[in-house]
Amino acid sequence: MATDYILFIHGVNTRDEKEDPKYADMLIEGIKSQYKDFVDIPLYWGDVNEAAQKNLLDKLQASPLWDRMWFKTFREKQLLQFIGDAALYISPHVGSKVVDRLRTNAVEVLQNASSDDSLHLVTHSWGTVIVFDILFATRWDDPQVPGHQQVMDIRDCIFGLSGDKDTSNQGIKLASINTMGSPIAIFSLTSVNGDPNQPGSDGRGNDITLNLQKLLNNLYETRNGKKLPWRNFIHPGDPIAFPLEELMKDLVDNKEKYIDFEDIITQESNVFNFMMQPIRQKSLALLRGGEAHGSYWQSEKVLQEIVSILKQND
Repeated sequence: MATDYILFIHGVNTRDEKEDPKYADMLIEGIKSQYKDFVDIPLYWGDVNEAAQKNLLDKLQASPLWDRMWFKTFREKQLLQFIGDAALYISPHVGSKVVDRLRTNAVEVLQNASSDDSLHLVTHSWGTVIVFDILFATRWDDPQVPGHQQVMDIRDCIFGLSGDKDTSNQGIKLASINTMGSPIAIFSLTSVNGDPNQPGSDGRGNDITLNLQKLLNNLYETRNGKKLPWRNFIHPGDPIAFPLEELMKDLVDNKEKYIDFEDIITQESNVFNFMMQPIRQKSLALLRGGEAHGSYWQSEKVLQEIVSILKQND
C-alpha cells in the first residue's frame, strides 16, 4: 500500500525567539486528525547558525552607538534572524552544515520509500529557499564545494532528479508543494539573465530553473499529464510573503503545463480599518509582522488545503 511522506522545514521565526524542534507539531497533529497514517519528516536546522549570530550581535551591542539606535529589539531579533540566516546559509561553511543536518534527518527515511509512495513538501519562509537551493541550484554540482556529497545523496532519493548516480527514474515522486510565507520571489533574482558575454551573468550557481524544469517534465510524463499541485500561502500582514503564481509561470511553466498553482490568502484583511489607523499603528503593524510570518503552522486554512491535496492524491 502506497505511503505519503510529508517533509516539513521551518524558516525564520522573525519573532523574539527562533523556531524550536517542535515547530510543526500542531500542523502535524491537525493532519493526523483528518487523514490516514503518513510519515512525517520535520527537518530542524535552527540551531546551526546560533553561535555565529550571537557573535555578531555581541559585537553590534558593544558599539557605544547601539543604545542610540531606534528599533533595537527589531534589529536584534526579526531583522538579524532573517538576514543573518540568509547570509550564513549562502556561506559555504554554514550552508554545508545545514545541508548535512537535513541529509542526516531525511535521506535515511526517504531511502525506504517505494516507487508508489508520494512526497509532499511543506516549507516555511527561508526554509523554502533552502529546499529549492538543495534540490535545484547548480552551485552544488562542483565536487569541491562543501556539502556537495550530501546534496547529491538527497537528490538521488527523489524521482526526476539525480545526484552522483543516474537515479532520475528512481526514488520517491513529488506529489505536492506547499510554501508558506515564502521569500522565493526575491531569491529568483539570482536567475535573472544579464549580459550573455559576461561570466556568471546567467545566474549560474544559484539558478534553480534548469533542474526544476527537469523535475517537472519528468513528473509530468509519469502523472499522465496531471499537474503538480502547488499552494502558496500568504498572510496579508506578513512582510516576507509574496504571491508566486506569475513568477513561476515566467520561470518554469509559461505554458501552464506542469503546475496547478494557487496563491492563497490565509486571513482576510480589513483594508479600510487598516488605512484609518494612525501612522504609528501602521509602523507597529510592520514591526509585528513577525507574528503573521509565524502564523502558518497554526492556520486552519493551511491545514485544510494540505489535507485536501492529500485526499485527492490518495
